[in-house]
Amino acid sequence: MAIVSAQWATPWATRSGRDETNDGKTKMRWVRDERGKGRTHAMKTIGLIGGMSWESSAVYYRIINETVAQRLGGLHSAQSLLFSVDFAEIEALQHQGRWDEATARMIEAAQRVERGGADCVLLCTNTMHRMADDVQASIAIPLLHIADATGERVRAQGLTTVGLLGTRFTMEGDFYRGRLRERYGLAVLIPDAEERQVVHEVIYRELVLGQVRSASREAYKRAIAHLVARGAQGVILGCTEIMLLITQADSPVPVFDTTTIHAQAAVAYALTPAIPT
Repeated sequence: MAIVSAQWATPWATRSGRDETNDGKTKMRWVRDERGKGRTHAMKTIGLIGGMSWESSAVYYRIINETVAQRLGGLHSAQSLLFSVDFAEIEALQHQGRWDEATARMIEAAQRVERGGADCVLLCTNTMHRMADDVQASIAIPLLHIADATGERVRAQGLTTVGLLGTRFTMEGDFYRGRLRERYGLAVLIPDAEERQVVHEVIYRELVLGQVRSASREAYKRAIAHLVARGAQGVILGCTEIMLLITQADSPVPVFDTTTIHAQAAVAYALTPAIPT
């Protein structure tokens, strides 16, 4: 039987003046790496804001725990906190254009996760990164931005032009494409108006309900083919439910599953040793 050694320790904070409990000490869990010959890691607590939709949040939870187990072996799993919202309420705010109210909801959720003891926060959704800067400004712990994790993965493959599929809000807004352009030098292509509407409706009418239809897969494959014909070297699955429908087998160019990429980035952060400041 694998032996898991754990104890509470007080390592340096990852960010000056942050990650502190009431007694001024950072609490992280030191865990033994079963594959590293006794080496120990300070595991940070991952905070997740999910429910948008719960179909993809469940995948986040699975991937995060699977990745920790792969990294550490034995019986290890992730330290995490999940705050899950009622997506019906969020979807209504999105489609009614009530973004200020949606922002307030995300800020409240992030603050609750922070108070619960998380060392970082993930918005388990691409669309709600529209208010990521406001959320980050409201908390002391870092928000791990999904577009940053994705942009780094794209650049690591040497690509410069990518297609983007997602909700209409993500495809048409600049909060996502602009970040990829400004921070990672990527040219980002989106489908034409008709195909954007199809992509959007499949997400809200099918994927968030766990419905995966072959006709919708074919429609997405056509949208991908059109993006490739326009010069896309890869395609970002910029909605966390799209990976339920599209895999690498459905695309002639690399696909970037933002759900998996974001979850793996969270684990990398959680297992990275804190640097003294």
